[in-house]
Amino acid sequence: MKKDNPYHNNSMWKGARSETFKRAEHLRNNPTEAEKLLWEKLRCHPFKKFHFRRQHPIHNFIVDFYSHHLKLVIEVDGGYHESHEQQIEDQLRTELIQFQELEVIRFTSQQIIQEMETVLEILSEKINT
Repeated sequence: MKKDNPYHNNSMWKGARSETFKRAEHLRNNPTEAEKLLWEKLRCHPFKKFHFRRQHPIHNFIVDFYSHHLKLVIEVDGGYHESHEQQIEDQLRTELIQFQELEVIRFTSQQIIQEMETVLEILSEKINT
């Protein structure tokens, strides 16, 4: 059972180290355009009640958005995520985050910028299930 595993952590930060918090602060102060747009939506009804956090440290990673209440991570993938090497890294990262009993959903920056209504519909469906 995961709860007996010493690498599983129930806290909101899943054992993140202090240097990860420093990197997260830098990222919060320098968001991408897609992150800014999605953050505006996550701070409003109906998403506001789920208390999303941005650039949130989890274990060895910094996730773009996180709701501890929902146990949901939202990742915004820019162009560099299209490379084969980065896709392998992203899959490993997703598996490690899921190991912490969190769900991960990914959107591309282009989806957020060009198809925000679809992104919000997908998030609404995910939250309501």
